Amino acid sequence: MAGDSRVLMDHNMEIGVTPAQVKKLPKHLREAQISTERTHLISDPVKKPRQRYVQKDGKCNVHHGNVQETYRYLSDLFTTLVDLRWRLSLFIFTLVYIVNWLFFGFLWWLIALIRGDLVHADEEGWTPCVENLNSFVSAFLFSIETETTIGYGYRVITEKCPEGIILLLVQAILGSIVNAMMVGCMFVKISQPKNRAETLMFSHNAVISVRDNKMCLMFRVGDLRNSHIVEASIRAKLIRSQQTKEGEFIPLNQTDINIGFDTGDDRLFLVSPLIISHEINHKSPFWEMTMAQIEKEEFEIVVILEGMVEATGMTCQARSSYLDTEVLWGYRFTPVLSLEKGFYEVDYNNFHDVYETNTPTCSAKELAAKLREGPLLPQLSLRSPEPKMHTFDSLNRMSEQDPLSPDEDKEERDLGGDRGETNGSAAALEDPPLADGLPG
Repeated sequence: MAGDSRVLMDHNMEIGVTPAQVKKLPKHLREAQISTERTHLISDPVKKPRQRYVQKDGKCNVHHGNVQETYRYLSDLFTTLVDLRWRLSLFIFTLVYIVNWLFFGFLWWLIALIRGDLVHADEEGWTPCVENLNSFVSAFLFSIETETTIGYGYRVITEKCPEGIILLLVQAILGSIVNAMMVGCMFVKISQPKNRAETLMFSHNAVISVRDNKMCLMFRVGDLRNSHIVEASIRAKLIRSQQTKEGEFIPLNQTDINIGFDTGDDRLFLVSPLIISHEINHKSPFWEMTMAQIEKEEFEIVVILEGMVEATGMTCQARSSYLDTEVLWGYRFTPVLSLEKGFYEVDYNNFHDVYETNTPTCSAKELAAKLREGPLLPQLSLRSPEPKMHTFDSLNRMSEQDPLSPDEDKEERDLGGDRGETNGSAAALEDPPLADGLPG
């Protein structure tokens, strides 16, 4: 019987008949699968790539559509011209001058036509308004010479033409206004401090680990130039959709992340790379989030660095962002500053590098409760690192580096238990001494 059905199926495929489709099972039966390693791998939900609110290079990924009141852009014409793309700015710059010259050239030609200079220009004893102006092309050239103050001396205005004198004054005044506006636009566009932000660096990832028995969210910033950012300050925003108690859905809600506003730590002396720290306390939006909840949440952290350019005095702003997948739990940044003979040296090869460290997987709220009771209890779950240091490149790919030394490996075993299991020692949360001898 089975052989007959197989022969029938082969026959149907040969003659182009589509075999009958298998009826789909009900949804509740389709979802009830046997929990095996294979089905676990298949049915595990994979996080879809999320759309950024702010790109890594600081560009805001927001487009304004269906703007009805476009006249508002013309009310601030100077800013509109400055914000245009370079190709449009150069096109408008050239077009404005050409139209201006053509307009006044037409007026000079019209005066010559009305006075009869174009007909009687070659007659003796005739005094034209503008000597040697006998066509529209010569009037256009005279307009250019007048507005740009070239003054070749071949075409000159005479004193017996009052209307020409008035037009000359009007063109000189309006020409100065056009020059001031267009040259000013180009100067502001060239001197914009946007390119200064290209030498301000943000780490590829943000990290969460323990500092002074407090859970902290950290990221690193740096300045590649020797001319520093004056009055530098930094702030951060949490971008996350939210639903209120009344049921209102707020997409991309913005929440402040305190990175030292009340203590003045947000004011930076950015001479060397700095690690910016946000203490996760009862006012933090991450206060009740565990490691597992962080991995499931969908959010974006936008960081904004502002200051004045030392060379020009203009305000500069650099932006970057970290998606939830770019926040690493249980990591710290690798030191980049070392003391040389007579100076400090910054190694930017390690700017984005992080290494794993013992970090509780519980929330900051639970950690604070355990610390109030006394030393860390054995039941407090810690995320113990592998005995290797890891590096994250621009693609966030992890490559192994030097393993721990035998002494460090023995010390880690003495701190308690197997990796990934409960660690009952509070000393596991302490920072290892820096190899370069810098103060912590």
